[in-house]
Amino acid sequence: MLTIKQITENTDAVIRGLEKKHFKDAAATIAKVIEVNDKRRNTQNQLDKNLAEVNSLSRTIGQLMKEGKKEEAEAARTRVAELKEGNKVLDTAMTEAATELQNLLYTIPNVPYDEVPEGVGAEDNVVEKMGGMETELPKDALPHWELAKKYDLIDFDLGVKITGAGFPVYKGKGAQLQRALINFFLDEARKSGYTEIMPPTVVNAASGYGTGQLPDKEGQMYHCEVDDLYLIPTAEVPVTNIYRDVILDEKQLPIMNCAYTQCFRREAGSYGKDVRGLNRLHEFSKVELVRIDKPEHSRQSHQEMLDHVEGLLQKLELPYRILRLCGGDMSFTAALCFDFEVYSEAQKRWLEVSSVSNFDTYQANRLKCRYRNGEKKTELCHTLNGSALALPRIVAALLENNQTPEGIRIPKALVPYCGFEAID
Repeated sequence: MLTIKQITENTDAVIRGLEKKHFKDAAATIAKVIEVNDKRRNTQNQLDKNLAEVNSLSRTIGQLMKEGKKEEAEAARTRVAELKEGNKVLDTAMTEAATELQNLLYTIPNVPYDEVPEGVGAEDNVVEKMGGMETELPKDALPHWELAKKYDLIDFDLGVKITGAGFPVYKGKGAQLQRALINFFLDEARKSGYTEIMPPTVVNAASGYGTGQLPDKEGQMYHCEVDDLYLIPTAEVPVTNIYRDVILDEKQLPIMNCAYTQCFRREAGSYGKDVRGLNRLHEFSKVELVRIDKPEHSRQSHQEMLDHVEGLLQKLELPYRILRLCGGDMSFTAALCFDFEVYSEAQKRWLEVSSVSNFDTYQANRLKCRYRNGEKKTELCHTLNGSALALPRIVAALLENNQTPEGIRIPKALVPYCGFEAID
């Protein structure tokens, strides 16, 4: 979340940034934050003043009694009692103001960087780069859901029987391809210096608040109500929360973690052709990259993550493009975000496969994730994360773009992981 210092010292810039994200009533909300914070601060000041007076009077009462000044001592006792009663009221008011302030801050998204383009939605994103191999498909090219049925790779109907729509069952070489991609992505991450983590796939509410999924995405997360636990929408949540309430040493940064997990998203209200097959699922596999870094180095970390994801797509021989997201299409928590999309020749559309984001101090402030600099002062870290990669649409593009009359070709980089060169 935004810091109070950020809001009070750069009020106009914060409001402009929130308006770029199309946050409703930005000016009014920020004014309310400042008002509630002033109330909290003034109440705290009065409470501190009263406590100091109580301590001072308490020290003098004994001395007054020794000097025989009983009336003055009794007056001091009366004043102490009055102050203590008043302090109860002040303490309650301060707690209420602090809670109101915290709840307000939870509703405010991160402020985008200056280089984030203006825009309302996906149509306003800026194409930064395009790459990859051109694909020529047979005239009777099939979409991946037809290919999955033809080669018995994925059974969508069986998933509906076992669980429901959006929970496919991978079979045979389809399952082997999934496992091959997971291992390939993890190996590539380790080669780039990332330490592998195997985290839980359910988290508590504190973890959801820590990375910003709560309260913003509460309706999109699967909630285990009896235990008040949430199924993770991405490994970003448990991995980043490793560093909640932690003070790191500057020498430890940047911290680089990767993790493979299953991910769960309700995706309420998603229907139609754009969600057919693997295009949008409720459960899917993903390898995630997470970095914790110093503010002055986080831009470089972000670029290194972008280069890593681009390298994966190049090795998979897929046509891709990189988008700089506009303010209206960015996530609640991101300050700067780039999306990677691969082109599906059979569907004639771009499929998002990764978002690589810099959150600045937004998550770190929620997490209380700090580092001690060379002067032994503590500062908030920057957090970053990116998919490297999400599997469903990668699988869809691999199946569709590599289909031939003889079968489906496997990219060379994946052959050692699959154990086969083609699906036929």
